[in-house]
Amino acid sequence: MFYYLYIKFHNQFHVLNLFRYITFRTAYASLTALLLCLVVGPWVVRMLKRFQIGQYVREDGPQSHMSKAGTPTMGGVLINLCIFVPTLLWADLSNVFIWLVLGVTAALAAIGFCDDYRKVRKHKNLGLTGRTKFLLQILVSFVFGVALIFLSARGFYSTTLTVPFFKRFRPDFLITGFLSRFWTYPLAFMPFLLFVILVLVGSSNAVNLTDGLDGLAIGCVIIAASALTVLTYVTGHAVFSEYLDLQHLPRVGELTIFCGSMVGSSLGFLWYNAYPAEIFMGDVGSLALGGAIACVAVLIKQELLLPFIGGIFVIEALSVIIQVVSFRLRGKRVFRMAPIHHHFELAGWKESKIIVRFWIAALVFALLALTTLKLR
Repeated sequence: MFYYLYIKFHNQFHVLNLFRYITFRTAYASLTALLLCLVVGPWVVRMLKRFQIGQYVREDGPQSHMSKAGTPTMGGVLINLCIFVPTLLWADLSNVFIWLVLGVTAALAAIGFCDDYRKVRKHKNLGLTGRTKFLLQILVSFVFGVALIFLSARGFYSTTLTVPFFKRFRPDFLITGFLSRFWTYPLAFMPFLLFVILVLVGSSNAVNLTDGLDGLAIGCVIIAASALTVLTYVTGHAVFSEYLDLQHLPRVGELTIFCGSMVGSSLGFLWYNAYPAEIFMGDVGSLALGGAIACVAVLIKQELLLPFIGGIFVIEALSVIIQVVSFRLRGKRVFRMAPIHHHFELAGWKESKIIVRFWIAALVFALLALTTLKLR
């Protein structure tokens, strides 16, 4: 919205030239998101308490969590509001990538909202079935992938993959050459669609699994979103992308504003979600944030950096997979409880210590991801 003030009135008011700079708009989008979250947060907490929208704690979890029962949940509504409003205010709304990432985030937030609402209505920690939630996530990811294929056909996007540590190795997901004889044109994009679905669904669920301790998931999201802000900016910048030998995608630079809004909103939410939490984000927050992170990574062609950008999310998801596979094949558990943060709780670590140590690990992973820009 503010960007249109620059387009229309920058000749009359030269101060509006500041709005042409992505860095300026990103900074103010972050501040807008932070302030909006801090101002609206207390009202949201009061409303959630008033309507008795409280958290239901799993009975087989650590007993120390039983005291958290009844804490307002569905705080992800606040997070998403404080992402969307600053993005709509400060971004160039004619940019198709802005609407893509907002659409994916909103769709995943809607899935999470339905899941949280069913939990509240049933007064149990049982929302949508795992299969239903999974299929809905796949559907959202599939639509997103199809949209990218259309943008690729128009030259706005590339289906090639950027591989960390390699300058020239950029494989293309589009099936061409000899193999193309055995595929119709739509099926030629199937590997790309499957990859997009894997990235989005995996990231969305990984953040959801990490959301088990006060401030743990949102702190890691702040770190991951901050790293993505840097990566998005350099990808959309002609000079920096050439210097770092990245695929230059000029239109994705506008996503820096979205990433800045995500950082500011997450910081504001952490104010209320820090230990001991006054509010939980719920699935409406975790599914949306995980999907937003993956969506941006796909758009800026840094999908393979996601395991570094969100290293803690990957570890949490892998701990669950390892636990399930081990129990089904061997009848034994590898961890005392999964996800892995509960394992450390049952091992005697204090909740606050687990949170801070996981934040430190997340920061190390994010810094490692940024170092790959030069290690090529």
